[in-house]
Amino acid sequence: MEREMLFCSKWHGALWCEMLMIFLILQGASPEITCRSCQVGNVGYARELLLKFVTSESVTAFKEVDGHSIEAERSRAASVGTPRLRRTSFTRERAPDRTDASNLTRNTKTLRSNDEVDENLFSMGNISRYHGSGGAHRTRGRRSTDDRSVGRPSPRSGTRVTRSELRWNGEERRAGGSRQDELKLNSSTFALTGDSSHNQAMVHWSGQNSSVILMLTKLFDFNLNSVTESSLWRSTDYGATYQKLNDKVGAKTILSYLYVSPNNKRKIMLLTDTEVENSLLISSDEGATYQKYRLNFYILSLLFHPEQEDWILAYSHEQKLYSSVEFGRRWQMVHERVTPNRFYWSKMGLDKEPGLIHLETTISEGQALYVTCKLQNCTDANKGKPFPGYIDHNSLVVQDEYVFVQVSTTGKPIYYVSAKRDVFTPMKLPKYTLPKDLHVISTDENRVVAAVQEWNQNETYNLYVSDTSGVYYTLALENVVSSMGPEGNVMVDLYEVAGIKGMFLANKKTDKQVKTHITYNRGRDWRLLQAPNKDLRGNTIHCMPPYCSLHLHLHVSANPYTSGNIASRDSAPGIIVASGSFGSELTTSNVSVYITSDAGNTWRQIFNEEYAVLYLDQGGALVAIRHTPLPIRHLWLSFDEGRQWNKYSFTSTPLFVDGVLGEPGEETLIMTIFGHVSHRSEWQLVKIDFRSIFNRRCTEADYQTWHLHNQGEPCLMGVKRVYRKLKPTSRCVMGKLYSVSMSSGPCDCTEADFECDYGYDRRTDGKCTPAFWFHPSVMSRSCTTGMTFLNSTGYRKVVSNNCTDGVIVEYTAKRQQCPMQAPKGLHLVTGDGTLSAVLGTNVTFLIFLEQGDAARTSITLDFGDGHALTYSNLSSIEYGIKHIYKNAGIYRVTAAGKNSLGTDTAILYLHITCQLESIHLSAPFVAVKNKEVNLTAILRPSLVGTVTYIWWIGNSTEQPIITLEASVTCTFSQEGISTVTVQVSAGDTILQEQKAISVHEYFQSHLLAFSSNLDDHNPDVSEWRRDVSRVIKNSLIQATGVNGDHLLVTVLPGLPTTAEFFLLLDKQQIEGEYKKKSAYLNQLFEMMLSALNQNLVQFTLRPGVQVTVYAAHLSAAPLVDSSGNHSTPAMLMLLSVVIVGLAVFVIYKFKRKIPGLNVYAQMQNEKEQEMISPANPTEATPSSQRDVVHSLETMDTAFNSRLIGCNKTHVHVQFSTELPTYVV
Repeated sequence: MEREMLFCSKWHGALWCEMLMIFLILQGASPEITCRSCQVGNVGYARELLLKFVTSESVTAFKEVDGHSIEAERSRAASVGTPRLRRTSFTRERAPDRTDASNLTRNTKTLRSNDEVDENLFSMGNISRYHGSGGAHRTRGRRSTDDRSVGRPSPRSGTRVTRSELRWNGEERRAGGSRQDELKLNSSTFALTGDSSHNQAMVHWSGQNSSVILMLTKLFDFNLNSVTESSLWRSTDYGATYQKLNDKVGAKTILSYLYVSPNNKRKIMLLTDTEVENSLLISSDEGATYQKYRLNFYILSLLFHPEQEDWILAYSHEQKLYSSVEFGRRWQMVHERVTPNRFYWSKMGLDKEPGLIHLETTISEGQALYVTCKLQNCTDANKGKPFPGYIDHNSLVVQDEYVFVQVSTTGKPIYYVSAKRDVFTPMKLPKYTLPKDLHVISTDENRVVAAVQEWNQNETYNLYVSDTSGVYYTLALENVVSSMGPEGNVMVDLYEVAGIKGMFLANKKTDKQVKTHITYNRGRDWRLLQAPNKDLRGNTIHCMPPYCSLHLHLHVSANPYTSGNIASRDSAPGIIVASGSFGSELTTSNVSVYITSDAGNTWRQIFNEEYAVLYLDQGGALVAIRHTPLPIRHLWLSFDEGRQWNKYSFTSTPLFVDGVLGEPGEETLIMTIFGHVSHRSEWQLVKIDFRSIFNRRCTEADYQTWHLHNQGEPCLMGVKRVYRKLKPTSRCVMGKLYSVSMSSGPCDCTEADFECDYGYDRRTDGKCTPAFWFHPSVMSRSCTTGMTFLNSTGYRKVVSNNCTDGVIVEYTAKRQQCPMQAPKGLHLVTGDGTLSAVLGTNVTFLIFLEQGDAARTSITLDFGDGHALTYSNLSSIEYGIKHIYKNAGIYRVTAAGKNSLGTDTAILYLHITCQLESIHLSAPFVAVKNKEVNLTAILRPSLVGTVTYIWWIGNSTEQPIITLEASVTCTFSQEGISTVTVQVSAGDTILQEQKAISVHEYFQSHLLAFSSNLDDHNPDVSEWRRDVSRVIKNSLIQATGVNGDHLLVTVLPGLPTTAEFFLLLDKQQIEGEYKKKSAYLNQLFEMMLSALNQNLVQFTLRPGVQVTVYAAHLSAAPLVDSSGNHSTPAMLMLLSVVIVGLAVFVIYKFKRKIPGLNVYAQMQNEKEQEMISPANPTEATPSSQRDVVHSLETMDTAFNSRLIGCNKTHVHVQFSTELPTYVV
């Protein structure tokens, strides 16, 4: 197995190392969730691992579960606070995975010279402590640029202890203070000469009767963030001697990582540091010879196939996934835009093909697709999409026979599960669980264990267990403690004991106190742990539940000084070693080591400080090493399940221990300790052979039977189990041929063998009754008429419980005929869970029915755009219904389910949008004071979906007006220049347009025409119109002598070229009554028209192009013929004119505007304008007005309402393609 050892550079002090380790931990933190136990068992991947003291296997390694790449960690940091369906970590014992690489951290704590070391100190090397489980059931390879060393020495580790404390059994304590002769182990030491500067190492021990050990040492430069030196060492004699292989891999080659095939430990892969070259070296003979192959991509992580030894998936920094079927000799790209760490191999018996890959591919921010792809042929034609629609980014989990995805709609996550690759179904938690976060913990034994953080929880999770379908969940344990692991992953304080099915330990928070609970029936019942009766000195401990009990550390704590270890083995059922304390709650002080030999019924204290304990000879012997920063040369051995411990020396020179590596498998009797004698020394590898302390092999007489029980109750999980165990008095070698022997007998079923079914709560008397929100009849909702369903009794048998007879008939669900039911609970959602779509794209609609006969319920889906589809039953549309909308807008989509008993409908309002390109604000350039003005925002394209208009009108600083319509009406009460601004918000686009309106009490205007040669030079752009407007104004001033302050000119868009001039009054120059003002304005107007009619207004556009400006004249056709006889055409013309006149009158009367037509209204002498005072809108100021043109806009001379400020218009106004833009 590979292990990686990390230590700080020898020339730096202890403080530097400590700060560096903390920095690396923080640098690698990310909110990723992992699962140590829930992956395919034989999928092993070499990756960078930190050496923790692994008490769950014979090797001291902290398992990095999935080996996330640095890029993957960074990408996930953005999702903090967003619910994600993830795998989570919990502590579990399994057979060790032999392809993992582990990091050893070199001990750089304060050193003493050899002559300062007290030989009587009970001290061990500074071994980074292990917190959590042993072998990861499924792991990923990783290339990382950071080294996250989490292990720290205990602050108490430097404390001296008296000699009497070195004797642990009663006989030694009674024997007095005489010192035993020192016991020695058979050991040999080898120094890796020339590698004293190297601060990292990776170790691989093949095991399986192989004596080969490979060790890769490296000098990692933290400033350069790269490896600058490396050495490869190989041993063929179990670590007694090593040979340097740098010449075989290339003297100048710098190696960075070592990987091993999980299915063939002889196949080795070495990766070079990419700063020098991007290559890999492959060996098929346990590292004896190598072949080099160039790479054209940078490997971040590897995933080996669980069965095919040469099949590998590699993830690159460009989010590309590559595959190799030749153990890395050739690579082929599989897919792009793959989500980091969200790709999985197929599982035999579930997937159709062995070379199938499950992956999540990123579509956009927050959106992804679940895709299945063939290994060597991942084309669009061969891709599968098991889930119909988009899923949330970073949510795909493929685990054993289950697949999980998450879809968020309106901010609320919906979790879906597929069992045995069947259709996806929403996971059913109790109705008011309202999860903030959900993590899949385990999928063993055909059921799902999920940790759910509910709406009212912050630091704890509730454990839920499912039925075999993974759909229906019931509560197993509330308020389980969680913490953030060293890699930023959530760690739940749940530990599955190895060797005993259904046994778990968990830390639960109750009334702000953390207490350890134990279950023997997969969470059906929990109880506190009974504390030991006596301490190490033989004193009686008075500690009785529930006020006092034993509490254990089960997870990686954020505080490395207080986290304990826990270990159990399949080969040693009933034996559990853990660190903890007893009292009213779990504490981080006074931590001791405890052991149980009867599966948690009774516990004994074996050390009063923190130790790491390893299993030898399949649990026949235990090795203990104390956590300390001091150099050591002793370890402790027990041959009677921890009742008596003997001290042995393993080296003559004290050694700062960096890590311990045992031969793969608990049957190991050979161990290697890695360390150094000083900061400046080379690696010291001490091989320890424990075979010399055993004098014989075990015989049948050395074994005894042990009955598993829970406080005297022998029936656990429905059976009575009897194990064969080694007698505590036997000191012999069980050997590799030993296997655990267990016999069992069935038990009659009792109420304790059943847990509450979905929708039922357990009362204080233990009975299961329906929850207030649950209706038992809905359990038949997926029933088809003519079929049967299981009608729940409120109970369901605990998964893997093998009880028979007894109350099984009373508690087991009854099979009944499916009743015919009317459809109820019809749900309509889009495939991506959103309520909007882009015009022209395929929209997928998903329909779900909570209750009713799906096979006999027809479904009609009305898309809201005049199209509808009808399906004979719901099962025919399980993959969704697709539709493309041709116009933007809001559509009312309706799904209706109908059968002979009734109907049910579901409605969804879908927004179809397109990109807003530009807007134009249509507004008059000159407006009459206190006269209603229409403002309209014209969009391009005209239909873009749901649009919001925000208006700022006038020069006031009041709040804007927000409308859903494109038009508003205003009045301006003060003369001068007023600014109008409109913002249009459509989707994620916001555009703005602004216009200035000149407000006057009186003005006149007239259209202008031009000689035809101007049209040949009109590009019809706003800048050209602005420049020509200025030239026309200057020409008018020159021809008439009119003051420029009285004149405005604007050129109108379109062809033929037209313009309009406005004559304004200057209040300071013209005082007096209305008639005088009107006379003065008429005089200027007549002067302007006279100059225009005499062709006096001309300008030169360019050399040779002389343009004449005319006054436009509107003429109508004669109403009658000039002849005496009224011919039929004349009568028809007359009739037509009358009809048109009536139509104009009606339109004019109801304020309707005609596109492209400028209507001029003149006030006669007898018709006075109604004026409204801004100060008092109820008072009118009468005045007369004559021949005044109010605006280019259509305006009504009769005021039907008195307006001040702005109001939304209720008339949709249409304009010509473009209105004037510039006024000069």
